[in-house]
Amino acid sequence: MINNKEIFETIQMINQQHLDVRTTTLGISLLDCICDSPKATAQKVYDKVTRAGKNLVQTANDLASELGIPIVNKRVSVTPVSLITANNGGHLEVIKALDMAANEIGIDFLGGYSALVHKGMTPYEEQFIRSIPEALSITSKVCSSVNIGTTRAGINMDAVALMGKIIRECAERTADNDSIACAKLVVFCNAVEDNPFMAGAFHGIGENDLTLHVGVSGPGVVKHALESVHGDLNMVAEKIKETAFKITRIGGLVCQETARRLGVNPGIVDLSLAPTPVMGDSVAHILEEIGLESVGACGTTACLAMLNDAVKKGGIMAASNVGGLSGAFIPVSEDAGMIKACAEGKLTIEKLEAMTCVCSVGLDMIAIPGDTPAEVISGIIADEAAIGMVNVKTTAVRLIPVIGKGVGDYAEFGGLLGHAPIIPVNTCSPLKFISRGGRIPAPLHSHKN
Repeated sequence: MINNKEIFETIQMINQQHLDVRTTTLGISLLDCICDSPKATAQKVYDKVTRAGKNLVQTANDLASELGIPIVNKRVSVTPVSLITANNGGHLEVIKALDMAANEIGIDFLGGYSALVHKGMTPYEEQFIRSIPEALSITSKVCSSVNIGTTRAGINMDAVALMGKIIRECAERTADNDSIACAKLVVFCNAVEDNPFMAGAFHGIGENDLTLHVGVSGPGVVKHALESVHGDLNMVAEKIKETAFKITRIGGLVCQETARRLGVNPGIVDLSLAPTPVMGDSVAHILEEIGLESVGACGTTACLAMLNDAVKKGGIMAASNVGGLSGAFIPVSEDAGMIKACAEGKLTIEKLEAMTCVCSVGLDMIAIPGDTPAEVISGIIADEAAIGMVNVKTTAVRLIPVIGKGVGDYAEFGGLLGHAPIIPVNTCSPLKFISRGGRIPAPLHSHKN
């Protein structure tokens, strides 16, 4: 039974501590849209997305008004497009149809211009990946992802080498807008099929035809809760667990009710603490409340490991189905504390990489010099993929080489994507390593059958 104290607490979380449901994401299968003709496939894709998603925005807005809980983003994810267009090569027709559909139903983003090439690439998949820069530069709401490795398969280094070049081309095609196309492209290791967050969301082939996933967020709530904790780290962890439980209950309610009203299957609640550029809504500030002078200080990785574990332990008891990425996000441009620490030189890309060993996803929304070579970008992708492969976790890279800008400059992305100081990267060349190609074999512990 919910009592008056819990109601008052929730009101405070929303009004003063930036609690929100970060996204409701409707997953739509496009498998039944496959035709021999690119034009026919694109038309079926447009028709299904507009039909299935026509009430998503209004339903989320109505529910937000009734419950008094902000639902910030309304999104759609679809079956990886490379699977839908493999028989007819109509990926560019489909991407245009998806962008038109996204605009028609009024959503914020649509994810799924994606390819799964963790073990190898077919000639068509390589062609598809090479189309990503054009696709992201001619559309406004479509996001893309490529899975280049898994714990079970190893890392496809041919795909890693290619993605360094693709990221550079995305940057160059949108150089007049701080290389914004790169903010809509994620390179994964161990990608998951039920992720509600952009830019990496896609609707997995093991999902239902239509599924509603929810991503909750509440860094400000956790930070506020810790302000009253003066005991040891056991007490800190308990408070985080207690707070994550309350946040996740809200997400579970929104997931079930939104799915019911839309007449679709309820999916998962993603427990991730997703920050925003707004002051008071920062994962970095949680770590500093626990006791760091600044995020990036010695002890940051240990502190983040405790936070991530406590969030999962608290949240997993509050929802019937937990999934997605579930943990603490550290996207630099979207976190006021991370932005400040990077600008002051207290948080480096090497420290961010170490932090990704223990938290959700990976090197996210990091602006780097526009003249960074493609092979260096590929080297960063390979390092991050290795962390995911060996640790049996999802890792990702969303780097933005901002054309025409260097260390000390800022890139402006707008909205929840925020802004970021351009930080240095190690430019010692990994070209020979990257050029070898082939596949890094799966680790020994992948053989569990």
